Amino acid sequence: MGKRQQGDFLLIEIAIIVGSAALWQWTMYASVIQIGVLVWLYYKRRPIVYYIGLSLILTIYFTYEAPLQQVPPQQLTISHHYKIDGDRLKGFMWDENHAKWYVSYQFQSEDEKNQFTSQSLAGKQFIVTGTIQEIPPAAHQYSFSMPNYLWQNKASGFFEVTTWQYVKQHSSWQVWLAQRRFAIQQHIEAVFPQRLQAEAKALLIGMRDGVDDTMTRAYQVLGITHLFAISGLHVGLLSYLFYMVLIRLGVRREWASILLLIILPCYAILAGGAPSVWRAVMVSCLVILSALMKRRLRVENALALTFICFVMVFPRSIFQIGFQLSYLATFSILYSQKILRHVRFPAIYITIVTQMMVSPLLIHHFYEVSLSSFFTNILFVPLFAWVVLPINLLLLFTSYFSLHTWLLWLYAPFRDLLTTIILWLKDVPFQLWQPGQLPIWQSLLLLITIMLSFIALETKRPRLYFPFIITILIIQLSPYWDSRLKISYIDVGQGDSTLIELPYRQGVYVIDSGGVLRFGNEAWRERKQPFEVGRQIVVPLLKGKGITKIDTLILTHPDADHVEGAEEIMQEVKVKEVHVTGGTAKPVMADVVAEVKKQQIPFYVKRRGDVLRTGDYSLYYVSPTIANEGKNNDSLVVYLHSQQFTALFTGDLEAEGEESLLQDAQLQNLSILKAGHHGSKTSSTAAFIAHTNPKLTIFSAGRNNRYGHPHPEVLARFEGHHILNTAQQGTIEVHVTRQGNIILQ
Repeated sequence: MGKRQQGDFLLIEIAIIVGSAALWQWTMYASVIQIGVLVWLYYKRRPIVYYIGLSLILTIYFTYEAPLQQVPPQQLTISHHYKIDGDRLKGFMWDENHAKWYVSYQFQSEDEKNQFTSQSLAGKQFIVTGTIQEIPPAAHQYSFSMPNYLWQNKASGFFEVTTWQYVKQHSSWQVWLAQRRFAIQQHIEAVFPQRLQAEAKALLIGMRDGVDDTMTRAYQVLGITHLFAISGLHVGLLSYLFYMVLIRLGVRREWASILLLIILPCYAILAGGAPSVWRAVMVSCLVILSALMKRRLRVENALALTFICFVMVFPRSIFQIGFQLSYLATFSILYSQKILRHVRFPAIYITIVTQMMVSPLLIHHFYEVSLSSFFTNILFVPLFAWVVLPINLLLLFTSYFSLHTWLLWLYAPFRDLLTTIILWLKDVPFQLWQPGQLPIWQSLLLLITIMLSFIALETKRPRLYFPFIITILIIQLSPYWDSRLKISYIDVGQGDSTLIELPYRQGVYVIDSGGVLRFGNEAWRERKQPFEVGRQIVVPLLKGKGITKIDTLILTHPDADHVEGAEEIMQEVKVKEVHVTGGTAKPVMADVVAEVKKQQIPFYVKRRGDVLRTGDYSLYYVSPTIANEGKNNDSLVVYLHSQQFTALFTGDLEAEGEESLLQDAQLQNLSILKAGHHGSKTSSTAAFIAHTNPKLTIFSAGRNNRYGHPHPEVLARFEGHHILNTAQQGTIEVHVTRQGNIILQ
C-alpha cells in the first residue's frame, strides 16, 4: 500500500481508536472495536505498537474526570437549552461555579408564565432557592433514563427551583444568537399558518417539539424522521445558497469562503447546536479552509477530524443517539459512493446501503427499523431537499417584507396533500421490523453480515447474501426458542401493569396498563406533551422485547391507575382481544372503549370460571363471581397455573374479596403473589397470606407515594416472606424454568 493510501486512512483509524477509547469503561462494544482495529492494522501491515500506545493514552485521558459538585446553587444562568410546557419550565442552567444543572420550576400564575414566554431567557441570571432532587431511575432498561440523560450532558444534578429573583442579563455572541433564534420562532408563530409552523421551526431553527404525535409516528414508520433534524442536507444547501448570493453580489470567491467560515458556526448555534448540525458545519468549514490554503482535504478525512475533535472536547457526546446516527450515516454515504460508482442508479443504491448501515444502531436504540425507509427516502430526500426546505427558507425571508402571501397560497395546498399522502402511507401494513433490543452477539452478527452484503453488491457474488438472510431468521425466531416463562411487573409508578410471556412466545398477556389520574387544570397549565404511562413506560418495554402483538389485554377494574394507559397501548401495539370486569360505563373507561370500537377489537366481560389455555399453562379467572360495578373488590383476579408453577394477580382486591378466595384450594402455596391494592392496609389480610403462602410477593407502588403504600402493617404481615417492591427495585422481571425454578433478573 502506498503512502498516499495509508495517509487517506490514517485519520479514520485514529478516529476509530479515539471513539473506542472513549467507550472503553462504559461498554464491551469498545473491546470488540479495538480488536477489529488491531486485526485491520495487522492485515494492512501497520505499526501496531504505536496504535496500542495511543489507545492506552486516550483511555487514561477519557477515564479521568473531575468530580461534579453537589452544592445547591445560589445563582443560575439559563442556557439556550430550555423548554416551557404548560406550567413548567425545564432546562439546563449554569450556577455561579460554572457547574451545569438540570432545572425545573413550576409557574405560580398565568401572568408569571407569560413574563417568561414573552422573551428569550438565554443568558438571564437569577438568585434562586430550591432543593436538589433525587434523580428517578429508569422504569426499566428500555425506557427513558433521566440519570443517563443528565450524565451524557454532564449535569451536576436535578435542581427544583422554589423562588428566583432576576439579577442581570449576560451578553455574549452565543446569547445574541439565542435571542435571534427566539425572535425567529416568534415570527414564525405570528406569520405562518398554524399547520405549517412545526415544520418551519424544525427545518429552519431546529425546534422539533412542535410536531404532533400523529405526524411524528408517521415519520418514524416511514423512516424519514431525520429529514426534520438539521444536518448535512440543510447545511450543504444553505452553504450553497449563501455562497451563490455572495458571488452574485460581486464578492470575490476567497472572501465568500471566509464569510462562510463565520456564518456557518453562527448558524449552528442559531439552529440549536445539535450534534448533526455541528458535524455538518465543522466538516464544511474544514473543506472550505483546506481549499483556501490550497491543500486538498478529503471529505472522509474532514469527517474523521471533526469526530476526533468532538470526542476529545466532549467525550460523552459519543453516547448521544444523534451524534452516533449523524456520523454513521455520513460515513455510510461517503463510502457507499465509492463502492457503488459503477452501478446503475447509484442514488437508489446509496440510500439502501446507508439505511442498512444505520439499521443496527436504530434497532439498538429504538427496537425497530422502518422497512419502507429504503424506498421512502428515495422519494422524500430530494423532495425535502429541493422543494420543502427551499420553500420554507423563501417563506421566512419574504415574510419579513410581507411578500409571502402568494407563496403560501401555492405551498399550503401542496403541503396539505403531502401530509395526506404521508398519513396514508403510514397505515400500509408490514412497514416495521420490530425485533426488539438485540443481544450483543446478534448485533455484531447483523453488522458483519451487512458488511458481507456490501461486498456481495460490489463483487456481484450473490452467495454472500446468505449469511445476512440467515442472521435475520435467527433474530426473528430466537424468542420462539426460549422455553422459559417470563413475567415482568412493570414499574408504572402508583399503578399496576404486568406482562406475561409464555414459553416459546406461545402467548403474550398484559394485565392492566398503569395510568395517571388526571384532574381538570386551567388551560395555561395544560402541557402539550403530557406524561403517558402506556406510551412512555409499557410500550417501550413491549418494543424492547420485540413484542408486536398482545394476545389478551386484561383490565382488572376501571381505576385510572390500572386502565388509563390502555388506549395508548392499543394505538401502538396490536391487541387481539380485551377482557374486563364490570363498570365499563365509567368515565375513566371512555377512551378505552372508544379505541376498542375504533379498531374493532373483541371485548369481553369476564368472571369466575372463564379460562384461557395455551400449551402447558392455563390462565383462570377466579373472581368476581357475579356482574358488578367495577369496584376494587370486583377486580378480575387472574390465576396462572402449570404443573410446576402458580401465580396470582389480584388487581385492587381488598379484604372482602380476599375472603371469598380462602376456600379455593388451588390458591394454596403460590409461587408468586402480586399483592392487592399496591399494599394498602385494607388488603393482604393475615388469613389470605397464610392461605396463599407465596414463595415471592410483589408490590406495585410508586416511589414516595402519598398513600404510604405498601403500608407498614402489611409489610409486618408479610414478615418472614420474600417480598419485592417496584418502588424500590423498579421493573421486576422473573424467569421461570420448565422445572418451576424462579430466577430473578
